[in-house]
Amino acid sequence: MINAINPFQNQQSQQSLGQMNEAALMALAQQGNPNFTHAALLEQQAAQQQMQRFATEKNIEVPKVNFYPSRHPDPRKARRQDIKQAYKLLKPTKRSIFDPRRWLRFSPYRYAKDTGTCVIDGCNVKDLIQHDNLYARICDDETGKSLWELYWQNPITGEAEAFVAREGVTSGRKMRGTYCPEHLHLYHLLRKWEEQEEAEAEMKPSRFRDKMRKGVSLVSVPVATLAGTETGPQHPMVDKYEPFFAEIMADARKSKGISVQFYANPETEENDLTVITFDNRMFQKELRDMKTPTQAFQEVLAQQMQQMQQVPPQPIINQHPQVATPPPNQTSEVSQ
Repeated sequence: MINAINPFQNQQSQQSLGQMNEAALMALAQQGNPNFTHAALLEQQAAQQQMQRFATEKNIEVPKVNFYPSRHPDPRKARRQDIKQAYKLLKPTKRSIFDPRRWLRFSPYRYAKDTGTCVIDGCNVKDLIQHDNLYARICDDETGKSLWELYWQNPITGEAEAFVAREGVTSGRKMRGTYCPEHLHLYHLLRKWEEQEEAEAEMKPSRFRDKMRKGVSLVSVPVATLAGTETGPQHPMVDKYEPFFAEIMADARKSKGISVQFYANPETEENDLTVITFDNRMFQKELRDMKTPTQAFQEVLAQQMQQMQQVPPQPIINQHPQVATPPPNQTSEVSQ
């Protein structure tokens, strides 16, 4: 078994998720990272238990991911600690610094073989899928979609396509390897936590100031009529600016520099907030495109030039021809 050292909690004081009972999971969900919900804990626990069941049935050694959720009283700090711990557990395993293959073959990673091998523990993912596709049994707690649908299927064709791990977990070069179901579920949780961190950071005033410096203007208007829903009598100010909103909607369909976003109330399903964005960068780009002839227009001009060069010039015809004068010898013979 591979046991990862947890930098935040003492391992002896915590059990792995696969060994916890329902009461312990409920208590753990009430503290620490608020985005690591009870449903997500159950999915992670199921992933650990199913991986160990597969190891018992196949009589093989399957590593266990010892991820210990943070119990910090500050929810934001707890989430950041979970993100840091997830990055540490999801980094690909490297060869020993004394292994010559790490330097001679420029192959620092131990399990970068193919997309059927986990880059962390070397687990044979092909046998896992053939025996019992655990990717299809572990689902997201919010959308209900399985890891197989989210990461092992082509989003366009729907065909099976292996998930490819990266050197920096969420960035860096792609590797010849993937994640086992337990590591892939932790990777899925990591992406959700980072999206929530970014969403909270976008609401900071400094982000709005940065957008204003780059030519992006935000106008927040609580107008319900823009969403196309009838919510009863409107405020007089809404009626006053209704022609302006109509022009905005019409221009937004013509230009990419204007965008309108609607935010509905999750309880009443009515539009509570409308955000109108004027993007000066898109306006400048559209002006440059208008001044620059398109490729199709240039092709039409080139065809017209070729046609003008292929047509031969027409000869000039004299409408009043002159009478030819006979040579002097012919004149003398006639007179004789």
